[in-house]
Amino acid sequence: MDRIEAMSIFVAVVETGSFSGASRKLDLSLATVSRKVADLEDHLKTRLLTRSTRKIAVTEAGQNFLVASRQILEQIEEAERAAAGEFSAPRGDLTLTAPVCFGRLHVGPVIHDFLATFPEINIKLILSDRNLHLIDDHVDLAIRIGALPDSAMMATRLGGVRHILCGSPAYFADRGEPNTPADLEGHACITFDALDSAKSWCFHSDGKVLEQPVQSRYVVDGAWAAIDAAAAHLGVVRVLSYQADAAIQSGAVKEILADYAPDPLPVNFVYAGQGLIPFKTRCFIEYAAPRIRKSLADAK
Repeated sequence: MDRIEAMSIFVAVVETGSFSGASRKLDLSLATVSRKVADLEDHLKTRLLTRSTRKIAVTEAGQNFLVASRQILEQIEEAERAAAGEFSAPRGDLTLTAPVCFGRLHVGPVIHDFLATFPEINIKLILSDRNLHLIDDHVDLAIRIGALPDSAMMATRLGGVRHILCGSPAYFADRGEPNTPADLEGHACITFDALDSAKSWCFHSDGKVLEQPVQSRYVVDGAWAAIDAAAAHLGVVRVLSYQADAAIQSGAVKEILADYAPDPLPVNFVYAGQGLIPFKTRCFIEYAAPRIRKSLADAK
């Protein structure tokens, strides 16, 4: 059995979502694709895919083998280019994902410069406040904000962001500016599901966590709408520091209760692998990480 060929076919089946899709992509017969994957499973003595009449699913063993197969195939391609004298620049397709607001402010501008610097790399950027699954959604690299779960994923630290409270100067002139979390009682609050509940907000004081009930008069589905509402004098909003930076700089809103803010949330690049990552991914991390770190530091 040609294991490299079998790996390529297995990866194509997963990426296209079907044996027929891999057959068309690789210009092989459906029977050949099916047999090669079956031979690979026999060789490994484990099931990589579960098959049904409507779709295929990758098993846990298949997910681990998929990560390893992609790394091996990428390294083979790089070695072939190097041997042929074509290793002057990285190339290939790279898929990234980031939270919507963070991606627009901190990732998009870096990608624009990166594409101009590395013309042989194509990038797909997925902006979503839902954490995509790197394997299932075919994502090479993700921005994650918050504590990372224990997993086989690798991470590169980019910095941190703070929870902050803010509202418009006109709102505070009318309703009074809270000096402690307890002073939020009776204030109109603007909340959104992507960050925290509409019932209470957490603060830190003297090493203790304080949970303050809030009156949520307006619930929205994202940071942009929440900050716009605060700027329109509708109440107090709790967001991440980078989300409100522009509004604070313009004077549309002001930060309050900074002394009660929780510890910053970590921001990381997350990617699959155990230290052996594709050259195109490594190249982007090395290019983007220092620029995003500076961007985050400048926004504080």
